[in-house]
Amino acid sequence: MIQDMIEKKLQASFNPQYLEVLNESNMHNVPPGSESHFKVVIVSDEFDGKRLIMRHRAVNTVLAEELSNHIHALSIHTYTKTEWEVLTSGIPASPKCAGGGK
Repeated sequence: MIQDMIEKKLQASFNPQYLEVLNESNMHNVPPGSESHFKVVIVSDEFDGKRLIMRHRAVNTVLAEELSNHIHALSIHTYTKTEWEVLTSGIPASPKCAGGGK
C-alpha cells in the first residue's frame, strides 16, 4: 500500500511527534480503492528554524519515488512542536475536487 510506504518513510526521516497520512482519493474522480491523493500532517523537530518551502521540499524529497510514480496530489501540512501546540483551528480542510465530474 502506498499509504503505508508514505508513513514508513516519513517516520524514518523525520521522527515525528505526530504523523497522519490521509488517503483522500475518494474525494476525487478515481476508481474505488485508489491511492492517488493524500494529505500529510507532520509535526517534527526537524522543521525548527526552517521556512515552509524548505519543509515541503524535505517531504517531497523523501517521497520522490511515490510522487513520480504513484501519487497524483499531495497536500502537506508541516509544523514544529511549538506551532502544533498553539494550533487551535485543527487540521486545514482539503478543497473539493474541481474537475473530473465528481
